Amino acid sequence: MPHRPRIPSPGRRTVLRGSLLVPVAAAVPAAVGAAPALALAGRPEAAWGVQVGSVTASSALVWVRSDRPARMLVETSATESFRRTRRWYGPLVGPGTDFTGTTPLYGLPAGEQVHYRVTLADPYDPRRTGKPVYGTFRTAPARRRDGVRFLWSGDIAGQGWGINPDIGGYRVYEEMRRLDPDFFLCSGDTVYADGPLQPSVALPDGRIWRNVMTEEKAKVAETLDEYRGNFRYNLLDRNVRRFNAQVPSVVQWDDHEVRNNWYPGQILDDPRYTEKNVDLLAARSARAFQEYFPVSASHGPLGSSGRPSRMYRTVHHGPLLDVFVLDMRSHRNRNSPNRQADDTTGILGAEQLRWLKRALAQSRAVWKVIAADMPLGLVVPDGATDFEAVAQGDPGAPLGRELQIAELLRFIKHRKVTGTLWLTADVHYTSAQHYAPERAAFKDFAPFWEFVSGPLAAGGFPANALDGTFGPDRVFVRAPDRANVSPMESPQFFGEVAIDGDSAELTVRLRAEGGGVLFTKVLRPGRVGQ
Repeated sequence: MPHRPRIPSPGRRTVLRGSLLVPVAAAVPAAVGAAPALALAGRPEAAWGVQVGSVTASSALVWVRSDRPARMLVETSATESFRRTRRWYGPLVGPGTDFTGTTPLYGLPAGEQVHYRVTLADPYDPRRTGKPVYGTFRTAPARRRDGVRFLWSGDIAGQGWGINPDIGGYRVYEEMRRLDPDFFLCSGDTVYADGPLQPSVALPDGRIWRNVMTEEKAKVAETLDEYRGNFRYNLLDRNVRRFNAQVPSVVQWDDHEVRNNWYPGQILDDPRYTEKNVDLLAARSARAFQEYFPVSASHGPLGSSGRPSRMYRTVHHGPLLDVFVLDMRSHRNRNSPNRQADDTTGILGAEQLRWLKRALAQSRAVWKVIAADMPLGLVVPDGATDFEAVAQGDPGAPLGRELQIAELLRFIKHRKVTGTLWLTADVHYTSAQHYAPERAAFKDFAPFWEFVSGPLAAGGFPANALDGTFGPDRVFVRAPDRANVSPMESPQFFGEVAIDGDSAELTVRLRAEGGGVLFTKVLRPGRVGQ
């Protein structure tokens, strides 16, 4: 896509000014580039970096965290020199949001690189300011010819594998940053709040994995502060902060932000938890989630339970792409054998399903990416008898949660919604599945693709079995041959989607850390099924 100027990394002047290089705490290995703990002397510092989200053709949302109460100030410029700037006055950040805050930017030029810097000021003396922290992003294009390119993956700091300074931390983030995508779709399991870390883990080959430790990562999260600490943990990694300062994010959640395989109304029998009410835990996690990611409040207003009533949303990214960000966690029914003959709640809930149908039918984008935090035809068990995702291993007619997906697929076919594909993570390997009615028990749908990628920084697992209800054919898979393989033993995975501005062809590439492209599929525009 030659029409879009791309910058492989921030320029030398920006780095010298300290845009991405954050002071290193003495308590954490220098290889990780950890941010310091809160300190009340001196001037406000934004050592946790900056992030941008909710990017459109004319707006964006800038995030920062201070080390103390401070006023947030954002300046934007068309050039890295900041010779001409616009100033945006942000909120006063304090303990009520764990010293995090966001500032919305409006009236930005479409399809252009925007440079920004965030300065934190003493709320009692505006002249006392900290060092500015720099970042950059591209707004969504207004013209089709500009094209779009983004990455996706998920599953971060899971199964006991956290930030390892011996291998340079989360190295895959630096590899993704160098690709300079328009944005990153994080497909859930952004943290493992239910997965405490140990200082060291012995690997099968005799090597030792070492984790950077924090107080909040030494036990399962239950309190609001413990959930906040889990979201803060990944920002200790220098690679993550550099990535966040260059690549906007679209973030969804799944189970490990709260607790493995959770569902609304669940009461835990896990002895690690003193708080057994999952709805209360989910409300605390949701608050921390919204504090630590640049997610617009309109995308997730807190409901009466304290949990966001709308995590799901549509992200418009120019005339070529709409991303439908699902929430397959907050509105689902309880995990069960999943063979009920009537199921109106399913995995999305009735209201979210109505929204998704309406949004797909109204979309005028050439491509419609359905961002799912769980796969469709892969069997994901929850214990000996229950199931966690959509499929349950019965290859016959739709049952349980499959009924809701069958209704959606039928709607897409009969309304002639073109250009749909599904992206997900969750299962800790990478694969490509093609779904077709001629192979399926349920036949009233148009063919489509589902692509899986991940983990980014977690244990790798063998491939899941397929359920034949919707006729999946696993065209490609790369997965370990045993459970919970560490990132030192198996590469981490992420996917890339590129839409050409001239032909509107969409290319999916499944990538491995350090190993390049594993699989490529090119899809043509304007078709109901591929």
